[in-house]
Amino acid sequence: MNNAIYNFDPPKNELVNHYQPGSIQRRELMHELDRQASEIIEIPLIIGGKEIQTKNRNSVIMPHGHGQVLASYCLAGPAEIGMAIDAAVKAREEWMSLSWLDRASVFLKAAELISGKYRYTMNAATMLGQSKSAFQAEIDSACEVIDFLRFNAYYASEIYSRQPHSEFGNLNRLEYRALEGFVLSITPFNFTAIASNLNAAPAMMGNTLIWKPASTSVLSNYYLMKIFMEAGLPQGVINFIPSSGKDISATALKNKHLAGIHFTGSTGTFNHLWRATGENLGNYISYPKMIGETGGKDFIVIHASADQDEVAAAIIRGAFEYQGQKCSAASRAYIPASMWPKLKRSLVEQINEISMGDVRDFSNFMNAVIDETSFDNIMSYINVAAKSKDAKILAGGTGDKSTGFFIRPTLIETTDPHFRTMEEEIFGPVMTVYVYKDDEYEQILDICDQTSPYALTGSIFSADRYALNVACRKLRYAAGNLYFNDKPSGAVVGQQPFGGARASGTNDKSGSYLNLLRWTSPRTIKETFLPASGYRYPHMGGDGNR
Repeated sequence: MNNAIYNFDPPKNELVNHYQPGSIQRRELMHELDRQASEIIEIPLIIGGKEIQTKNRNSVIMPHGHGQVLASYCLAGPAEIGMAIDAAVKAREEWMSLSWLDRASVFLKAAELISGKYRYTMNAATMLGQSKSAFQAEIDSACEVIDFLRFNAYYASEIYSRQPHSEFGNLNRLEYRALEGFVLSITPFNFTAIASNLNAAPAMMGNTLIWKPASTSVLSNYYLMKIFMEAGLPQGVINFIPSSGKDISATALKNKHLAGIHFTGSTGTFNHLWRATGENLGNYISYPKMIGETGGKDFIVIHASADQDEVAAAIIRGAFEYQGQKCSAASRAYIPASMWPKLKRSLVEQINEISMGDVRDFSNFMNAVIDETSFDNIMSYINVAAKSKDAKILAGGTGDKSTGFFIRPTLIETTDPHFRTMEEEIFGPVMTVYVYKDDEYEQILDICDQTSPYALTGSIFSADRYALNVACRKLRYAAGNLYFNDKPSGAVVGQQPFGGARASGTNDKSGSYLNLLRWTSPRTIKETFLPASGYRYPHMGGDGNR
């Protein structure tokens, strides 16, 4: 019997490939892009480790070339969702009883497969299906996926090693049980890494899952599921079921075995899931754990002491990388009046020179937004600004969906700090600027804090340490991830645990041990070596008075 106690050393973050011209990495990625773009694959459901076909199907298209189909995928209905739940419940006992080290080994092997054999497969699928540039795909579907898998194994070893103190005469221990039931994972389109972690983190701690991927990320998510299986994931531990939100709500949320929901998406959808779960509390074996990362209205507050060039770079990268489709993307900025004239000229000039187009042209900084619904929603906000007396479009403001869902990076200046595009999440390449008087820095911090219901990310630019400290204090609850002199996006696993509160979610910090703890149901076990043999205590001796 192997009774070794094993602890993982802290891992290092995966090195990023930059795909420079002439590099072998660039050639290999281009080859894989051509291969995937030249075929249409069939994507089944995967339930209990078996491929399931359904007549109800949908297509994966390229957002930057929506006339091209990449895949045809099956949709799960209530019957298939029920099958997936049964498979997860059936697999639970054996999976949770497996040594945590054996569970970790599955996901560590998956990390190695993605780091080498399937790196270009994952990146190309994310680029074509979700319209990400080569660099944005590399830091997501390769590096961050790998980091989550490796760091989670390390965090699990830390968690399992934490045990309570024992006095002489007894032994105390904590058992970190899996949740009693299945976990429902609902994953977004914008990060393949989030899709991976929302499933792998609960599974690492012994849970089994049903996985509803976003309809616009099915291609990369399917490849990810196949990699998990190749790495040795047992049947039924994760069940891959693209489906409608309506069918998931009608089936999974009413099942008595629902033990938790791991979610990333809109605040409105998470609120619906929470309400629907509350309405079914009497049906469940235990209270389901609700872990969600939702919307954001992420800010950049600039102090007059900040460096203008650094601010311009942060605004452009923070607002327009991946077309602003990051929950952490900057979408509102507060700029001191003394800096604005020169900064405005710089921003407009740089934004106007941004190239956008097909992901296979590596010279493009931006690509397409994810689908027509998103395109129409983003353009509706731009049109509001174009017609308002309180706003002026300084750059961009146009879109074209004839061949792909392209929206130019848009810079808006408003005279109202509570203008609609300063308050509401847009999830697109739109940045709104409000200019404030230099001596009203502290007042603008209060406005920033009170403007939006969200509290995900934000950044402060200042060369003045006192100004940074004031902002950190006043914006204590305005962001779960706060950045000094950097854009408010790009959190790295193991370095900046990610998550926000208020309307931005439950702040359970993916990329750290904190998230993994949520997927356990601890049990304390006390063993007494010499139990008492009588009920009387020492103080009860004598005549009762002396």
